[in-house]
Amino acid sequence: MTPASERHWLRPPSDDRPARFAYGADYNPEQWPREVWKEDVRLMREAGVTVVSVAIFSWARLQPAEDRWDFEWLDEVLDLLHAGGIAVDLATATASPPPWLTTLHPEILPVTRTGETLSQGARQHWRPTSPVFRRHALRLVEAMATRYADHPAVVAWHISNELGCHNIYDYSDDAAQAFRDWLRARYSTLEELNRAWATSFWSQHYGDWAQIQPPRLAASHANPTQQLDFKRFSSDALKDYLRAEREILRRITPGIPATTNFMVMSGTQGMNYPDWAAEIDFVSNDHYAHPGPQRLDELSFSASLTHSIARGAPWFLMEHSTSAVNWQPVNVAKREGELARDSLVHVAHGADAVCFFQWRQSAAGAEKHHSAMVPHAGPDSELFRAVSALGRTLETLTPVTGSVRQPARAALVYDWESWWAVERDSQPSSLVRYRQEALDWYSAFLALGVRVDVVTTGSDLTGYDFVAAPLLHVVPQALAGRLDAYVRGGGHLATTYYSGVVDENDHVHLGGYPGALRDLLGIRIEEFGPLLEDEDVQLDNGLAGTLWTDRIDVTDPEVTVLARYASGDQTGRPALTRRAPAGGGSAAYVSTRLGRHGLPEVLRSLLSGAGVTSELPAAARGRAELTVRTDGSHAYWFLVNRTDEPVAFGTVDGEILTGPSPEADGLVLPPRGVAVLRVASGSTPFRQGAA
Repeated sequence: MTPASERHWLRPPSDDRPARFAYGADYNPEQWPREVWKEDVRLMREAGVTVVSVAIFSWARLQPAEDRWDFEWLDEVLDLLHAGGIAVDLATATASPPPWLTTLHPEILPVTRTGETLSQGARQHWRPTSPVFRRHALRLVEAMATRYADHPAVVAWHISNELGCHNIYDYSDDAAQAFRDWLRARYSTLEELNRAWATSFWSQHYGDWAQIQPPRLAASHANPTQQLDFKRFSSDALKDYLRAEREILRRITPGIPATTNFMVMSGTQGMNYPDWAAEIDFVSNDHYAHPGPQRLDELSFSASLTHSIARGAPWFLMEHSTSAVNWQPVNVAKREGELARDSLVHVAHGADAVCFFQWRQSAAGAEKHHSAMVPHAGPDSELFRAVSALGRTLETLTPVTGSVRQPARAALVYDWESWWAVERDSQPSSLVRYRQEALDWYSAFLALGVRVDVVTTGSDLTGYDFVAAPLLHVVPQALAGRLDAYVRGGGHLATTYYSGVVDENDHVHLGGYPGALRDLLGIRIEEFGPLLEDEDVQLDNGLAGTLWTDRIDVTDPEVTVLARYASGDQTGRPALTRRAPAGGGSAAYVSTRLGRHGLPEVLRSLLSGAGVTSELPAAARGRAELTVRTDGSHAYWFLVNRTDEPVAFGTVDGEILTGPSPEADGLVLPPRGVAVLRVASGSTPFRQGAA
């Protein structure tokens, strides 16, 4: 990725004004008559918009037929936007192939696991490995890059759109051939593949590469390592396509950075985004909140993870919603304050651009009930007034632009391959949900008012006093060594049930569970004890566990049993353990699912042992989220009210860049309110500290 210090954030290099937050939306002028375009630009200026993404789903308009092009309308749009001072993140328009292409070449259409060919009529109906699709798509990219290489409005390239959202897994013959090529590159020989896939089981030995297929619908469970490799391959296939578009853009427009919008949020499992991040010049993310009691927790979790994927550099919030979406079972409108609060949580975690889908709410089509910056009601609406107010708020936060998130003392490890592996078939329990367990731990940190960074397994952990790694199921020896070194170096680690069990080939680490982490944790488990869906167990510390239990034997005298089972088949056996070897570090194990309500009590004790405490006043802990950004000279403390009631912080020092003025008793945030305070780097705005 291009270093942040060398990158102009979505502005022409000739623009030497002080940097500010980028603000805008997807803009789809092709959905509207020309007379609306000028009014759009006027309203964009009124709302404080600085950048829009254009041409995302315009392939059919730009290329109406294989041998016919129409760029004049887009020329006009870009000229209008530039004249209005609006920068453009120009899409390559390859996300959704036009009907003429799928009619001429139906072989580009994806094939499902059960052998059904998907049809045109929606979007992303293309095979990531189709050479025919790639030929036509890259021809369009070449034409776009050549035509707009020198257009002054274009400040970034938007490669495709939400790659893999609907077509991550394709089981076609194109995919089969590409999968074999990928496997050749990974294993070199069939002997090595047979060893990695353990094909001696169920008579699956391969004698020729041509015999290998994707894990299509089979009579029973497909080979587990084959399934894991197919997930790796599918992510790599889309990454390779991303790289193909990027190479054309870099060749023709080397001075214009390129990005693509990731989807770091619940349910988006297929794309290994930490692995993709190096392929683009800056990380962008789309995020849509899901209703429920952990709605805001998940938003914050995903923003923190995006910051880690961006390797600490400022990132671009490419899409989120001003209010309701259209694709959930019930699409609830946002309440007063939520539009700004949701946006600023992303900013708190390092976003330097805040954009929505979309600018003007569609009058027709599949997303006509999806909210936008200009709603169906028009600019004379509470929603547009809230949009404009956020634009003004972002302008007041200009000093924050370019700063980076100040590391927390605690980290939460997130691992894509463990996510893939534990939710595959033929497991001890089909009820295990990787992301939910990780989110529950994050919610526990929030409940205690403790800042935590969501990091990936490739991150450097040495700067953290405490690291939680729930459901870290896939643990190669190299990772096990890093975790052992972290604890021996004085770090405090906590992990959970079903961790450390397999290596990178999904082979069990023999000798007893938790496998690769067995010696580090000082325990041994001979057999898992998963629970039925309606079962729970009691612990002797008053907590209840669900989903899972373990038959734990303590094998190391340095292990302390923190809690035991008080009911169920494991009654009397350890449930929570902590090994504290010489060197000052520790390694704890949580053998059951405690959930977001039970975890805070356990986490509080573990954090205390690591010397990690909340930086918030006691009255605000659990009710407010704290995130800190810094530019080296100043620290910017983002205080977010997570509740529907006022939250008091007491007397505060520092400059309030945005938020309510202090009352007689100090700073009070209204329901769903946000304040940003600027203090000297290394200082706290709270006179009482965390007392």
